[in-house]
Amino acid sequence: MRFWRRRPPMFRRSHLKILLIGNSGVGKSALMNQYVNNRFSSRYRATIGADFLSKEVHIDGRTMTVQIWDTAGTERFQALGTALYRGSDCCLLVFDVTSSNSFEALEKWHRQLQWQIEPGEEATFPVAVIGNKTDLKNREVTSEEAEEWSKLHDANYFETSAKAATNVQDVFEWAIRAVLKTRKAPEQPQLDSVHLETNPPEGAPRQKCSC
Repeated sequence: MRFWRRRPPMFRRSHLKILLIGNSGVGKSALMNQYVNNRFSSRYRATIGADFLSKEVHIDGRTMTVQIWDTAGTERFQALGTALYRGSDCCLLVFDVTSSNSFEALEKWHRQLQWQIEPGEEATFPVAVIGNKTDLKNREVTSEEAEEWSKLHDANYFETSAKAATNVQDVFEWAIRAVLKTRKAPEQPQLDSVHLETNPPEGAPRQKCSC
């Protein structure tokens, strides 16, 4: 007799990891603090190695813990890259719109990201480019330049101000939804056929063994 057994739904982790990379001083820590703590500080402190904050979020009917990792943007901490990228679900490439040097450095950061992404996941790994510090007047990188670069590298583009909290929530909500989209389980669980040996009902004739 054949019975059908439902395959267990695809396992979904209850947490995800978002990585912020880019030159030192572009505002990665400020973005992280604005999103998690709704707070901005003008006191600048360079990140040593890496730092992270966690936030519980409720989005699209799900509750999860988001870990946001802020990485040091200086060369002497580049050796930590492999450990920091491990387990990441999404990456935000951050530059300062008032610094053309930080924008030009995106090539280096994007190349390093590509080295760390698992083979075969390049097409689905969510990446966004963030032009931060839009509250400042001395802009050196135009929106058009940044959007063009992002399109060439298959990345979404956002402009933010960590100080004014402009688009900060939008950026991280996009990141979370982008990760959930890549993890989406099939809507209809598939069925596996399994054979189970059962005793025939009482009174049913038994088949003779052919051995």
